[in-house]
Amino acid sequence: MLLQTEELNRLNRDLDSRSAVDRVRWASERYGKGLVASTSFGIQSAVMLHLMTRVVPDIPIVFVDTGYLFPETYRFARDLEQRLNLNLKKYHPLRSAGEQEALYGRLWEQGAEGLEKYNFINKVEPMNRALTELGAEAWMAGLRRSQASTRKHLKVIQIQNRLIKIHPIIDWSDRDIHQYLKKHGLPYHPLWEKNYVSVGDWHSSAPLTADTKPEETRFNGIKRECGLHELSGKIDFQI
Repeated sequence: MLLQTEELNRLNRDLDSRSAVDRVRWASERYGKGLVASTSFGIQSAVMLHLMTRVVPDIPIVFVDTGYLFPETYRFARDLEQRLNLNLKKYHPLRSAGEQEALYGRLWEQGAEGLEKYNFINKVEPMNRALTELGAEAWMAGLRRSQASTRKHLKVIQIQNRLIKIHPIIDWSDRDIHQYLKKHGLPYHPLWEKNYVSVGDWHSSAPLTADTKPEETRFNGIKRECGLHELSGKIDFQI
């Protein structure tokens, strides 16, 4: 059942002062088998994967493979899946990378409109399909307020497309992330060593330089979000 505004506000007031582990535990107790998580196997993904599976070892974890990920990402995903014994659910776009380029060209080179269509086909639609097929009632994700201006007002719990969205580490700093990784002997994504602070598809991710902000290292600075974590209604394109 979808949370009403009054209850949502009350829960956020309560959970805002609690630890990330407490937030995961609350989500597990409340939603049980209806709770799923997602991962991109990005720069700091080991934190959320480790934190969640300590509390809910068998939680279904959706991994959307666009077909355009870095080789390092695939190896990182394999290593973490084995190390943490992840219950990974891999989803792909309905059209392969080759078919998309044949039909639409390189959408990521076609400005904001092309990126929007690209992200819907390769990320939003597969995630929506995953959430539906897994019978998800609530979805945990590792977003943090400090990551970008588009995320600074996010709350621990939000409603996205009539689904409960939970952000256990929403208030963590980069220092918190580093300390957690160090404490538990967990790795950053391999491209961290090459100055990447955010990693998605190879064609839309760039290393941080002295002239760029972290949120400008994705999608050639045109946008930060790929659509997976935007609170507005679903965008629909013909695939």
